[in-house]
Amino acid sequence: MSERQVPKPDDAATSGEADDDSGTDETTNGTAEAAVNGAETAQFEAESTTAADTETAATAATDTDTADTAESATETTDPTDSPHVVSPKTGAEAVVGALEKAGTDTMFGVQGGAIMPVYDALHGADARHITMAHEQGAAHAADAYGQVTGDPGVCLATSGPGATNLVTGLADADMDSDPVVALTGQVPTDLVGGDAFQETDTVGVTTPVTKANYFATDAEAVGDTVGEAVAMAGSGRQGPTLVDLPKDVTTAETDTEAAEPGEAETPETHNPPERASEEQLEPAVEAFEAAEKPLILAGGGVIAAEATETLYEFATEHGVPVVTTMPGIGAFPEDHDLCLSWAGMHGTGYANSAINHCDLLFAVGTRFDDRLTGDVATFAPEAEVVHVDIDPSEISKNVYADYPLIGDADTVLGQVSERVDTSPDAAEWREQCDEWREEYPMTYAAPPDRPLKPQFVVEVADAATPDDTIVTTGVGQHQMWAGQYWTYTEPRTFVSSHGLGTMGYGLPAAIGATVAAPDQKVVCFDGDGSFLMTCQELSVAVRENLDITVFVLNNEGVGMVRQWQDGFYEGRHMASQYPWVPDFAALAEAFGATGMRLQEYSEVADTVEEAVSTDGPVVVDVYIDPEENVFPMVPSGGANDQFALTEDHL
Repeated sequence: MSERQVPKPDDAATSGEADDDSGTDETTNGTAEAAVNGAETAQFEAESTTAADTETAATAATDTDTADTAESATETTDPTDSPHVVSPKTGAEAVVGALEKAGTDTMFGVQGGAIMPVYDALHGADARHITMAHEQGAAHAADAYGQVTGDPGVCLATSGPGATNLVTGLADADMDSDPVVALTGQVPTDLVGGDAFQETDTVGVTTPVTKANYFATDAEAVGDTVGEAVAMAGSGRQGPTLVDLPKDVTTAETDTEAAEPGEAETPETHNPPERASEEQLEPAVEAFEAAEKPLILAGGGVIAAEATETLYEFATEHGVPVVTTMPGIGAFPEDHDLCLSWAGMHGTGYANSAINHCDLLFAVGTRFDDRLTGDVATFAPEAEVVHVDIDPSEISKNVYADYPLIGDADTVLGQVSERVDTSPDAAEWREQCDEWREEYPMTYAAPPDRPLKPQFVVEVADAATPDDTIVTTGVGQHQMWAGQYWTYTEPRTFVSSHGLGTMGYGLPAAIGATVAAPDQKVVCFDGDGSFLMTCQELSVAVRENLDITVFVLNNEGVGMVRQWQDGFYEGRHMASQYPWVPDFAALAEAFGATGMRLQEYSEVADTVEEAVSTDGPVVVDVYIDPEENVFPMVPSGGANDQFALTEDHL
């Protein structure tokens, strides 16, 4: 392949290398202006010439070709079996053909100059394009689409600011191992490194937050490059990939046969492990059978590997309690007697107690991040650890694995199940876990003379919606309440920003989730501070008439920051209170959505029912108790068994 793949920052070409002596001589304003104008003129002339050549080639098509194309366009086919792909005549058409051949039927993006040839090739294509209000929104929507479907979500942006606006979304997907493909426009190749208009070293900027990164150099190979990017995003440990597309590559004419994209395949060097070795399995199985206090820790990798059914069968057959991580919410039904909900900083007291006292921690698809473990020196202090993960680099990275099992989560769980002859003798242990559940219940006070408690609103919304409802969130207190007080029974129904903690994630994620699963209800819980960051995406939900219900849990501030200030900074509320937030119901109406307000307990049931049954996007401005905090809470870096149930415990 003649495309240049850039897997490491060291390999990235940095802008400015072509102009080593810039800044060494004084340059007058007039000279600088002339240089810029000259560069822009050269770019315009190069693009115009290419466009004219392309148009001439297009009009030279024979009547037979036109008839064949028209005939093929009328056929309805499955894009994954026999895709409708127009034989590429330009690099841009090869890009679109590769996406269609890979089964991509939806993408999110924002149009712009350098990506315009790709958008032009999309005109009339089978794939659906959702124009977002901001490129960050496009990345988050694609991320959520990938989480809900399991297939890579695709986002597009132009060069320069368009590409850099994707970075937060790509970093978010990278931290959470979500499958995303980003296609970015770039200035023509001969202008790269010359500080051309809207030029940014996109590869250099994004390589640290992507799984694989490509700079396209050849119109006849670009289709295969895009196909590889799609395959890489969804293969092994999933993650975001990016293809940077210079405008001369996407506008260049191609040899039709040579540019025809092949199947979306990963490179031969990419071989993620599928099965754990026999040498690894035997001691892990022996340790599991001998355990008296076994505990399963299910991470997001269980959901990504489609291993939830295998996990359920394994846990229930052997009577082993299950704790999840936040990304693993939904990996095991929370209404099951064996489920202890999720652990970590704001996890349940009984989940954290179980981790602290188990003698065997069977962890699947988790990277043991600090919000789960607290102080790693005190994490699961009595346990031997079995760690199942497809990424060898995660083994013993944060928590030492006594029994590493490297491979696909679903496959390895099946291997273990086949070899376990005797279930652990864990009856007393299950009783102990039930006692912790009773000792540390997830309750809250709701005095009628105080403002609404957000937990109550979450519970009422849960009761008013189907079990397969998808919940998206921003980041903050509202995210924790949505995780704690909604009962998740199915995978891919809790869509949130975990590792990066991106405020503003909730609304664009709700758009991506709704497009991905139009037959499922989608509810977004957001905070007032988080909603403000991406509320412009409400215009997209209105334009597309998406059935999204947004509950803005409005405490007129960034509540989690305020909670930490109260607990650790002697109550100094610096820059955390937002008495200036707008009327979110009125804001929703201005965008063309339905706006509602909720202030009294007596109004909750009827307002929630009306909101979730109203067609189109709805925003409910919920005025909650501004002093309400999230508990349990483990102070950052603290021991998980030292969780606080009230502020007095901090």
